[in-house]
Amino acid sequence: MIPLDTRHATNSDELVINWHLTEACNYSCRYCYSKWHTTEPSKELVRDHVASARLISEIFDLFFPTPANHARLGMKWNSLRLSLAGGEPLLYDREIVQIAEQAKSVGFKVSIISNGSRLTTPLIAELAPQLSVLGLSLDSADPETNCGIGRADRRSRVLQLDGLAEIVRYGRRLNPSLRLKINTVVNALNFTEDMSHLIRQLEPDKWKVLRMLPAVTTDLAVADQEFAYFLDRHAALADLISAEDNTDMVESYIMIDPRGRFFQNSSSGGAYRYSAPILDVGINAAFRQINWQVEKFLARYMVSQSMCLI
Repeated sequence: MIPLDTRHATNSDELVINWHLTEACNYSCRYCYSKWHTTEPSKELVRDHVASARLISEIFDLFFPTPANHARLGMKWNSLRLSLAGGEPLLYDREIVQIAEQAKSVGFKVSIISNGSRLTTPLIAELAPQLSVLGLSLDSADPETNCGIGRADRRSRVLQLDGLAEIVRYGRRLNPSLRLKINTVVNALNFTEDMSHLIRQLEPDKWKVLRMLPAVTTDLAVADQEFAYFLDRHAALADLISAEDNTDMVESYIMIDPRGRFFQNSSSGGAYRYSAPILDVGINAAFRQINWQVEKFLARYMVSQSMCLI
């Protein structure tokens, strides 16, 4: 449970709240975590401007850095970031631009996690000024591997990495303070791959390497030695890498699903655990219905000061 004693609280520069806006995606990754069994698309708050605005306001009020909030969470932080994820959030590009602008206007730093397929030059021109971090989920540089994983659309089209690199460079020219994070899920199809060339081409500030988490399925899961093999193969990029094994991911993120519920990975595996909808019961009551381990959060975000909180 959340500790209340801050006599020995650890400082963190930034607290990150992850809002998964939609389950919809143009890819079909076989181990996708973003399965909330939302059978009613209209319930996704991203489609409702008024509800989205209310949720953003409630999140900001609950987690804005104040002495009272520091005491409640058992840690101290200086700023607050709203991370917009999915599914693929850029399927709702107009809504995302509006949400990013609104979140920044109330005081959030804003980040987006995307598979990159819908990121265009005109869209990055709108988004880059609003963002502190651009996150890209890239699991392979090989088209065949991407197809095997499910990182392809209905026409079997995979991401064009050269074009993506140019778009990222353009966004960084527009916003020189924009940081780039790459997320890679190590799985049974890519654990032997050398992604060094791709990572060097994109020049991220951080490369988060995650072991495939069997939260929804065990398909393409990897053994301990296979995850270690991938990390060893990329040892030359160790300064960029932040590795997360399965135990690191459980109850260490503050996450909100498309319907506006807090949710957590179960420590015993299987389905997610959910709070009641935030807009129905209030965000304070909803947050108390899930477990979040401040020690795990700090362990993830304070591995090194140079990569902290991306």
